[in-house]
Amino acid sequence: MTGETTVPTAVRIHGRSTQRKSLRALLDALPSHGGQLLLAGEPGLGRTALLRWAARSFRAGPVLHLGPGPYVSAHSTAEQLLDTLRAAAAATPVLVCVDDAHLWDAPARTALARAARRLRTADRVGLLLSVATDRAVDPEFARLPVVHLDPLSPSRAAALLDDVTDGAAAPAVREQLLAEAEGNPALLVALVRRLSPAELRGHRPLPRPLADASALAEAAGGAPSGPSAHARNLLLTVAAAGQAADGTDVDAGLVHDALRRLGPPPAPDARAEPLPEQLVLADDRLRFRSPLVRRTVHATAASQRRRAVHRALADVLEGGGHRLTGLLHRSWSLGGGPESAPGAADRLAAAAADATLPASHRLRATAYARAAELTADGARRAERYTAAAEQALLAGCPERARPLLAEARDPAVPAAVRGRAELVRGVTELRDGPVGDAHQSLLLAASLLAADAPAEAAAAALAAADAAWAAGDLSACLATLAPEPSHRTENPAPGADGPADARGPASGTAAVVHDHRVGMRALLEGRLDRAGTPLRQVVERGRTEQRPEALLRAAAAALLLGDVDAARSGGARALAAARQFGSDALVPRALEYLAYAELRAGRHPQARTHAEEGLRTALRAGQRNTAAHHRAVLALAASIEEEPDVVARHVTAALDTARRHGLAQAAALAQWAAARADLGRGRPFDAADRLGLLVLPGPGRGHFAVWRLAVPCFVEAAVLAGRHEDARAVLTDFADWAAFGADPQAAAQLARCHALLAPAEHADGLYRHALDRHDEAGGDFERARTALLYGKWLRRRRRPREARDRLGTALAGFERCGAGVWAAQARDELRALGAAPQGTGAAAPTRLGGLTPQQLRIARHVAEGATNREVALALAVSTRTVDYHLRKVFALLGVRSRLELARLVGEAEQAQEAEGAREARRAGRHEKTGAQH
Repeated sequence: MTGETTVPTAVRIHGRSTQRKSLRALLDALPSHGGQLLLAGEPGLGRTALLRWAARSFRAGPVLHLGPGPYVSAHSTAEQLLDTLRAAAAATPVLVCVDDAHLWDAPARTALARAARRLRTADRVGLLLSVATDRAVDPEFARLPVVHLDPLSPSRAAALLDDVTDGAAAPAVREQLLAEAEGNPALLVALVRRLSPAELRGHRPLPRPLADASALAEAAGGAPSGPSAHARNLLLTVAAAGQAADGTDVDAGLVHDALRRLGPPPAPDARAEPLPEQLVLADDRLRFRSPLVRRTVHATAASQRRRAVHRALADVLEGGGHRLTGLLHRSWSLGGGPESAPGAADRLAAAAADATLPASHRLRATAYARAAELTADGARRAERYTAAAEQALLAGCPERARPLLAEARDPAVPAAVRGRAELVRGVTELRDGPVGDAHQSLLLAASLLAADAPAEAAAAALAAADAAWAAGDLSACLATLAPEPSHRTENPAPGADGPADARGPASGTAAVVHDHRVGMRALLEGRLDRAGTPLRQVVERGRTEQRPEALLRAAAAALLLGDVDAARSGGARALAAARQFGSDALVPRALEYLAYAELRAGRHPQARTHAEEGLRTALRAGQRNTAAHHRAVLALAASIEEEPDVVARHVTAALDTARRHGLAQAAALAQWAAARADLGRGRPFDAADRLGLLVLPGPGRGHFAVWRLAVPCFVEAAVLAGRHEDARAVLTDFADWAAFGADPQAAAQLARCHALLAPAEHADGLYRHALDRHDEAGGDFERARTALLYGKWLRRRRRPREARDRLGTALAGFERCGAGVWAAQARDELRALGAAPQGTGAAAPTRLGGLTPQQLRIARHVAEGATNREVALALAVSTRTVDYHLRKVFALLGVRSRLELARLVGEAEQAQEAEGAREARRAGRHEKTGAQH
């Protein structure tokens, strides 16, 4: 040992803003009334640090730290403890902190919990308790308001690591530390502490295993144990079985069969023991309450015992036909390195590569990684670590892929092996890292693979172009898409200028990659005649494809062509295929393409549904870049509704990732969303300022694939803000884009822009022309926007009857696509004409008329007795979305309960039916009068 890394004793708290907000609310309220909070989380997540932060932050009175011991035992009844707490707060508010309350004896815990529940708000006692969740939380404590602590997100864990090391950790070491810590702050600090400065900086190899028994036990607060030999064997067997499990739980039958093989059956009194408190049994599945405790149980067991348990599991699994998991446990039962298991590595790698064996990507990653550990040859070891990283990436675990790729680094291995590792590394960064780094890794992969694996090299080059596209680097994108040296004269697609065999690969994945590459480059160069054919071939091949990767390419090609129906179809099929094949990493991308297609088609509610699911899956898969794109779509979808706070939240989150990872496309979409929200809310000056930075010519212009889409919004905002010259400055480029044909709405939008800038004698015809083009393209939202602008123009020209018709059409269109903020504009214009607005929002009484269409739908479901979960399922949204809207509904309507809401909605619907009946009678009288005439 060459020394340890010194970790600062005082480190700021990372990633606990939600929890600190809850604590701050309790502290701020204490001068007037008391309250209680229970902090719950597994060992090492920072419960003690948060209690200390609260104690330091409290200034209104004294802080009492209460712990088990003579003081508490003297006041062990709830009444006595309650009297003590009230006496402490008699003159001034008091904060009482109780750390690790689960360690108190049972009578003291009961007294404490009962005293907490009986404290009155007038007592001015703030009670903060913390309990570990590696065992069942006492039922008495579970009734208190709970604040949960989860593992830190990757970005927060990285910030903590930089804080404790002053940024000294080498990149490869950093990745392995973060992966091993799994978001547990105490474990991360323990891992750093055991490294020497040379190891931390990457100058010496890291110890193996990195998270050893001592580091895990330090973070977990000791080595967990059971009350008997049987309980200890049960804990270790569940922990060992979890090493090869897909999730957090394992089959109880497997565990009990393995226990029987370990030795004689337990004594009758041992069988009657309750389940160890660290475990949970549900649906014949066993799991640890704490992942950290599971790892600690496995690591701290004696090596001979641990190998015996793995051997027993291997015997059971192999006897049941589970070859891959059986081989994994067999390899762990051998222990040691390559010299202890000749032939085991080859058998394990072969099983991991066998597609006929049923196994998840996660399990295959574990098997490849273990095979690599047992491999002596450097090149084969690097290949197996790379294969493990690729499977981890497919399983949606980039945090596992990165340290595996670090293990695969070896300059002595063949170029093709290094190329495959760089390809996986580049794809990892493309989804969850700086896209500039991804671009360089993928270019390197393409050059390393060119000689031995040209098809993989072409795929790497196309992925590099994707990275340049995401970064908004047009020149890099074009350079990456340039024809390969052997095809510098680049024959165009067949049917246009050359035969199929002149293009190189003619079928399969290679053909899809080649055609996509040729078409994408032609499109970026403005050569639509050369782009259309190869991109359509990609789309056509997608109609008969089953592989999710090829289907995603087809959906992307369709989006480039502006064929939103093909993009929706390809995206939906890619989503189904990714789920069928268990490719969790591809699900967020498929949902991204679906969301973009719905957005391009003007179907904002559907886009929002796909993006909400896409955001959840992207975050679960560790794909922050993909999540940023989904947040941008959610911001755009919310920008047409009356939800400015939702827009702002998604815009802020999208820009946070976009700026750190260089995502110019996501940033441009988010900025467009913020501006469109301003425009919808009648703030054209703000909208024009935001959009001017995005669309006006100059070096700061936004992403090349996005700024043109935002031009119609900018022109409308600029005209309303009096910036006519700025509006005219972008129309030439936009006219070229409309002629391009890749955006079905562009022709109608161009006519609308010309109408906004035209003199009165030409504007009328241009608005009508725009509406005709909308009829050809479809899409409620854009057509309704044109009808709204036309109606406003007609009203200003004192043509009320025509204006009323156009505004009524606009209102119906906005309501049909859920554009609440724009529907409000149409209603205001109709009221200005003296007309009673029609539609869902206007048909209800005034109090319900202030709700957005989404809020009104939710209110009606709740009024019918549906729970929030049932409403979420019915509307295909998240329960969080329902909760958010329902709080808004309660606030807007001034109701306090679901019963009041049901009564109000019922009254509104009765009034609506009565109005409908009156309207029908009036219509009948008009019809009768007409007949008499």
